[in-house]
Amino acid sequence: MHVTVLGSAAGGGFPQWNCACRNCSRMRAGSLHSRARSQAQLLVSPNEGECYLINASPDLRTQVLFTPTLAPAHPPRHTPITAILLTSADVDSVAGLLHLREFQPLHIFATQSVRRIVCEENRIFRVLERSNPPVAWHDVPLNTWFPLGTAESATAELPFRYRMVPLGRTYPDYISEDLRRSLPPGEAVVGLVMALGSSQLFYAPALPGNSDEWKQWAQSSDLCMLDGTFWDENELISAGVGTKTAREIGHLPLSGAGGLLKEFNPANHVSRVLIHINNTNPILDEQSPQHREVRDAGWEIAYDGMEFEL
Repeated sequence: MHVTVLGSAAGGGFPQWNCACRNCSRMRAGSLHSRARSQAQLLVSPNEGECYLINASPDLRTQVLFTPTLAPAHPPRHTPITAILLTSADVDSVAGLLHLREFQPLHIFATQSVRRIVCEENRIFRVLERSNPPVAWHDVPLNTWFPLGTAESATAELPFRYRMVPLGRTYPDYISEDLRRSLPPGEAVVGLVMALGSSQLFYAPALPGNSDEWKQWAQSSDLCMLDGTFWDENELISAGVGTKTAREIGHLPLSGAGGLLKEFNPANHVSRVLIHINNTNPILDEQSPQHREVRDAGWEIAYDGMEFEL
């Protein structure tokens, strides 16, 4: 199983187009030791020519164009993208679906609630129905293993499989109150487990901190990619770019009491990576003490183009 980080930043990317925070300003001036990053997007390939997108970021079109393995192989229109798996209905997770409207039959896997939010309340996504056959949505129950992939990526003994783990976060603000009241809270945001044989990936770019169920999956995986959005609880407030805390937005901060660095102590065999990093996060500065702290604790910091082989 090959894993490629197509994008590693939180919403807006890094530097963010309208932000003059310390990180973004220094990045533009060329005085920050860091890398530019597009919005979080993962690509998982169980075998050559079979590719799965984890979420659909607003930067998806550019990310696809800069990824040779996703280039069309034969006319008139073709893509190795086999399916998309969604972890939430957040704009950062679904906006990129609009880039996939060009008459390309696709399969989208999500909780029933996420599918309803996208299809029932947002008429613009009906452009996905223009394909022949139209994009196929698959409602995924929580906490259940499901096979995924073609015959080349799976056997009866070692299937390529996935499951969605509830994380306990609330639904996005843009959803109407009528629909929100009808949706089960557990389907709002999920962590995604993907396994091929004995190799396992756990992906959770948003950790609200309301549930500990994710820990067993992160602990038992060969690679866990977790929420690295904010360094501390009041980061947006301190930077003068927001009024809510990290947890109020739905992200477990890295530092402080109950933060990810203290809350999760993975086993030695687990490769752990921070992803979905906000432009205000000081770990983006490779010369900062916060960057050194997460690296000394055994964490890697995701960047665009990062690759893993499981």
